[in-house]
Amino acid sequence: MLSITLGAGGGSIGGGTDHHRRLGPRRDAGLFPRTGVVPFVALLLLQRRPVAGRALLVTGPGCPGHGLCRSNVQEQTRRQVALLNATAQDLFSLYLKCQGEPFSSETDRLCNPSGIFFPAFRVNRTSERKEVMVAMYKLFAFLNASLGNITRDQEELNPTAKELLDRLHNTTKTTRGLISNLTCLLCKNYNVFQVDVSYGESSKGKSAFKKKQQGCQVLRKYVQVIAQAARVLLPHLSPP
Repeated sequence: MLSITLGAGGGSIGGGTDHHRRLGPRRDAGLFPRTGVVPFVALLLLQRRPVAGRALLVTGPGCPGHGLCRSNVQEQTRRQVALLNATAQDLFSLYLKCQGEPFSSETDRLCNPSGIFFPAFRVNRTSERKEVMVAMYKLFAFLNASLGNITRDQEELNPTAKELLDRLHNTTKTTRGLISNLTCLLCKNYNVFQVDVSYGESSKGKSAFKKKQQGCQVLRKYVQVIAQAARVLLPHLSPP
């Protein structure tokens, strides 16, 4: 297992179990003006096993200037979560359709997500807003890496499935924008610039069937979790 800490000085790789994602290095600010801090590249896509991390909230002088946030960042974040929630089931259904049999007829058995790793999501509507934001960041950082994994596999296995590939790319784009906005809100409101994140298992080297099954399991779990996330987060982002 690897441990990676990202900061203004670059990344370091070691032999621990925690992944510290440092939010908002100033040197990247010019790359993403007005939209928040640069979305992070999923460095651990090739990892063979899931790695769980503790919530590590480090506060201090490491956050970038608040000018990186758009004035409507909170409303934009709310809309992104609502959009992901509204389109998750359609994405899963389209994915199933493109995989063919036996996935269409044996969905419950083949796409059961109980055996896969997914970040724990233990917050609720009564949780502190800061705690909710951190949990959301960890969830969508994981999802962004998983979507990259699934998209790569589908480009290989179903290169002519244009609608599915477009949906995957659009969902990934929305997720990256959401990560950027959550980064901005965490820094601006709570001076949080470092959070442990966890990434799931890569499908590289697996058979075509296993790649399809892993994508199916992740997307089914995503449908369940994004609905819960929307119920929890949207009230925290609603106008007063």
